Amino acid sequence: MAILGVGIIAWHLWQSAVGQPRSEPLSPSLSSSSALPESPVSPQPEATDAGERVVVHVAGAVQKPGIVSLPQGSRVFQAIQAAGGAASDADLNGLNLAEVLSDGVKIHVPVIGEMQVAPSPPGGGSGSNGGTAAPAAKGAKVNINTATLEELGTLPRVGPVTAQGIIDWRKEHGPFASVDELDAVEGIGPKLMESLKDLIAVQGG
Repeated sequence: MAILGVGIIAWHLWQSAVGQPRSEPLSPSLSSSSALPESPVSPQPEATDAGERVVVHVAGAVQKPGIVSLPQGSRVFQAIQAAGGAASDADLNGLNLAEVLSDGVKIHVPVIGEMQVAPSPPGGGSGSNGGTAAPAAKGAKVNINTATLEELGTLPRVGPVTAQGIIDWRKEHGPFASVDELDAVEGIGPKLMESLKDLIAVQGG
């Protein structure tokens, strides 16, 4: 009986040993994080050269007169667009809208009926970009109700600041009723009025 009991115990121990699961080492392809697919990283784009630009002065009958910067090779019509577009009373027929811009030029967009001459290029020489206001013809008077900044600047002792003051007063108060009313503009005193009264006129506006 003792031998039989020992045999039964030995048999149970052998069965237990056979039933134990064996631990298998992880496959290198799963245990290593390097096996996981990596998300591709797109390289940051390098800064590109903006290219050369031209700076021009757009004045006259535009929505936002002033200095604009455009890519080299731009044309007159693009400069006008950059200045907010032409005003409702602009006369574009006298401009070559397709002309290529040069750096430093001034483009003057005239109003309908305004006299035009060659534009003002950089350095004050002659040029052909856009149009500009002409000085008053000899013997002709400057109409202070319609004159542009450039036309007012042809008057003696009237600089850009005074000319702009005349235009600003005109916008705020309406057309001048008489030549004498010009002395209401800041910067125009009795002496300047005396020198201007025979050179200016008040018509419409």
